[in-house]
Amino acid sequence: MDIITCIFMSLCLLLVADGLTVHGPAAPLSAPLGSSVVLPCYVNEALPVEDLKVEWRRADSETLVHLYQDGESRAEVQQQDYHDRAHFFTEKIQHGNFSLRLDNLTAQDEGEYRCKVFIQPDSGEAVAQIKDVERLLVSGSNHPASAYVGEDVTLNCSVDSHITPEHIEEVSWLKTDDDGDILVLLYQNNETLPDSSDEQFRGRVEFFTAEIPKGNFSLRLKSVRTEDKGVYMCQVFAGGASANATVELERLGFSSLHIAVLVLCVAAGSVAVLLLCSLIYCRLNTVSSRIWNLQLSLVFLPNLCMFIAFILWGFTEGSLHETITCSALYILRPFMLIWALSYLKYLHASLIPWISFFTPTREFAVLSLVVYSVLFSYGWRKRAHDTNIAPRVFSGFFFGVVVLMCLILSTGVILRLPCREQQRERIQTLGFISVAVEFSYI
Repeated sequence: MDIITCIFMSLCLLLVADGLTVHGPAAPLSAPLGSSVVLPCYVNEALPVEDLKVEWRRADSETLVHLYQDGESRAEVQQQDYHDRAHFFTEKIQHGNFSLRLDNLTAQDEGEYRCKVFIQPDSGEAVAQIKDVERLLVSGSNHPASAYVGEDVTLNCSVDSHITPEHIEEVSWLKTDDDGDILVLLYQNNETLPDSSDEQFRGRVEFFTAEIPKGNFSLRLKSVRTEDKGVYMCQVFAGGASANATVELERLGFSSLHIAVLVLCVAAGSVAVLLLCSLIYCRLNTVSSRIWNLQLSLVFLPNLCMFIAFILWGFTEGSLHETITCSALYILRPFMLIWALSYLKYLHASLIPWISFFTPTREFAVLSLVVYSVLFSYGWRKRAHDTNIAPRVFSGFFFGVVVLMCLILSTGVILRLPCREQQRERIQTLGFISVAVEFSYI
């Protein structure tokens, strides 16, 4: 009986000694995206570190998160995704604490982790679970934004999480459209990329740089135009997750300059109709004394109104090339029309030298100089960041040649052909060739 009792007690002692009790968390863990989380793993007694081995692995894929062996952390054997993110509390391992700190938490870190402790001849394990990682939260504005045309407006976007700007991979502002999204502004690799903006917004959008460290990626849109109206989306990518917020820009009010442009356009059309009716009446009734005055007014007044209207349009939202080109056309058109009139005999003697000065050759030279100045400035800005300077050099040289040709044309030195029809054909040919060459380089 004593022998049987001894054997039984020995087996019980062996069963108790076999196995190592390892403790883990009592409940699943949760933490905000981009923050740090501690996965508990410990024993109730100190263990000799010489024979100790501790493994942290993903339970779903057996991916090695971190390893402690031979008295030191073995970071070189970690899975690449956990380099510089998974750490032991090295000074506490000798006291039986094998907890793991996981930094810069991402959405992919959700799951079950297994802590295995080996010390010959015993071993044990504990399980920790990361659940419900707080997703990336991006907030905009609850109310639509509004502004007068020509003013600046701020479109709100903030990242409400513990993630720092250094770990934000990308922030992009897009204007949603039926034809596709238009890139307004891009933040990538800790810097703003203004050259990535669509031409419609280039030079008119910016972040509040001082606010970025606070997670504020609001957009300032300067000199609002009527075509800016629409829905804008702030899209943020960080830690393998993405989120977005939308802001609507509506109720664009018209400024006093817009009203002035509208009044001038209506006035130009109304004056043209009234003067034309009066001119027709005078011609039918052979009132020749008033024909010239009406004809002169019909030529100058509508074009002058439209010239001023385009100048004001340029101060509101018109682009440089359309403003200058249209204004040049409207200011030169009266002289072109007067040149074709057959009523020069009614013209006041003091005005004849001025009208005679604007020959078709000089008008063509002035118009060409204005148009090519706009085209040259547009092409120069477009290639401002091009590393290849050859196109810009050629464009500058070609523009110089155009200016020289215009000066020569305005003095009337060349193109003095015996036939005016041949002169007109030569001017048109030069114009078509110049336009083709300039647009080929732009």
